[in-house]
Amino acid sequence: MAERIGADVVVDRLRAWRVPRAFGYPGEAIAPLVEALDRAGGDPAFIPARHEETASFMATGHAKFTGGIGVCLATQGPSAVQLLNGLYDAKLDSKPVVAIVGEDISGPLGGAHQEIGLSRLFGDVCNQFVQYARSAEQLPTLLDQAFRTAAATRSPTCVVLPRHVQETRVPDLQPQAAGVLSATPGEPLARVLPHEADLAAAAQVLGSSQRTAILVGQGGRDAAEEIIALADRLGAGVATSLLGKPVLDERLPFHTGVLGEVGTPAAAQLMGGCDTLLMIGTNDPWTGYFPMPGQVRTVQIDIDGRRIGTRYPVDVPLVGDAAETVRALLGRVPDRPNRQWRATVENSVDRWRMAAVERASAPAEPVNPQLVLQELSNRLPRNGAVAVDVGSVIYWYARHLELPLGVNAQLCGTLGSMGCALPYAVAAKLDAPDRPVIALMGDGAMQLNGLAELITVSHHWQKWADPRLVVLVLNNRDQSGMGGGRQPSSDPAARRPDVPYAGWARLLGLHGVRVDRPELVGAAWDEALAADRPCVVEAVVDAAVSLSPPEPAFADLRSVFDHGEAARRVREQVEVTVAAEDLV
Repeated sequence: MAERIGADVVVDRLRAWRVPRAFGYPGEAIAPLVEALDRAGGDPAFIPARHEETASFMATGHAKFTGGIGVCLATQGPSAVQLLNGLYDAKLDSKPVVAIVGEDISGPLGGAHQEIGLSRLFGDVCNQFVQYARSAEQLPTLLDQAFRTAAATRSPTCVVLPRHVQETRVPDLQPQAAGVLSATPGEPLARVLPHEADLAAAAQVLGSSQRTAILVGQGGRDAAEEIIALADRLGAGVATSLLGKPVLDERLPFHTGVLGEVGTPAAAQLMGGCDTLLMIGTNDPWTGYFPMPGQVRTVQIDIDGRRIGTRYPVDVPLVGDAAETVRALLGRVPDRPNRQWRATVENSVDRWRMAAVERASAPAEPVNPQLVLQELSNRLPRNGAVAVDVGSVIYWYARHLELPLGVNAQLCGTLGSMGCALPYAVAAKLDAPDRPVIALMGDGAMQLNGLAELITVSHHWQKWADPRLVVLVLNNRDQSGMGGGRQPSSDPAARRPDVPYAGWARLLGLHGVRVDRPELVGAAWDEALAADRPCVVEAVVDAAVSLSPPEPAFADLRSVFDHGEAARRVREQVEVTVAAEDLV
């Protein structure tokens, strides 16, 4: 039997924590661990990315799509610096990721080439846990602590592995040296329910409401059935945060869509008309679209008590798991739905859906980007996954791509970093190679890292049971990266270079479709989704199509300094509009 070294111990701990793969970029300081992963025979696998930043996005994407713990590897110096973007994505969206960073101290005075103080570098993004490994014997306990902390705090952690520790020969470790493993790695460590008094207070607020709005965030995952049941019991309308968009079936007649600048007028109107707000698992930053201060009574449910009340004043805080807490409320809230309010909400939703079709059908030069996303809605595979990048594509995704229940969609929601979609898509596809994955991105993100990561796709796709990974590139040549109603500059130097994205895919042995006529958009999607290999759909779209953010309800009152006076005027206006069975 070959002698074991510290790197083999690391592989053992990854396997013990059920890590299926680690994403990274190889280098000298991490080479012993990469070699140990190669010896592991794919359990876990090592997935080399084209860049450390995309490796960290893949690890975060893995955590987002699977609910498990993502792992990324890099070396010291600039390689470690490049991990920060993906790790901050994990931190701000509350996802568990473990970064393992190699360090090679080889100088005569203990220094190193490309040396950067790694504890300080990762001290903010991995503020829950950053530790150096000092010996191979320490590795099991140290790695267990890193994984346990990442799982418990839903945040990234970091372990620095000096190369000499990775290469140190180690004897067979005794069981007590391996630390204590959680029985369910990566899952919540306890069942969390609010106190009975808090549940009773929340039930009293909700039960006495006349016009309830429910705002659902990503924390509402796995609670869709309970949330719909509570909405029906109250006659409530629902809206979601951008991260919460996949939680509920968007075809529900009382689902107003995404709230915020990227969202829908119906969601803004829901907030303007309600007298009670229930927030479930959301840390939505679009507070300018929330009800006016003093307009509503508010109940907020969150597993992390630190998030309650940070975005909006809360009357009744409920610290607990979303599904468990909503289920507990169902047994306490009376079944007295306000059918007039529900009808008002549904009328608002109907108007928005008709307006969305009109917007997507509006002429553009050459193709309306809203049409591209709308045409995907009717073709979206029900067992698929969607990864979304940052830019104008977020607006079209939020409003025009209707997600049926069961389709998992993820994006860099809080950090808002461009270049996440294709790394996310790779992570999702590697985890479920029998399911189709669609990445939605602009030409800026494609040039940033997408062209390179298509090489990663070309390396893996032939092993997939379902080869469909479709990459949509909205090619609008807009250098700002957001499009949105500005006329494209006539100066070629001010516009993004036009790249043959579909042609590049074909050069890599993938499929590519370029569409620049609106009547061919549906056929392009059909071709891509029927292809026998991954496909790039390059849609040449009009950068001048306006983003058209919805106006917050009662926008004219939001600058009133006296919140009490503003709230009184809001209530007067709401009573008038609800009496007319309509929302302004």
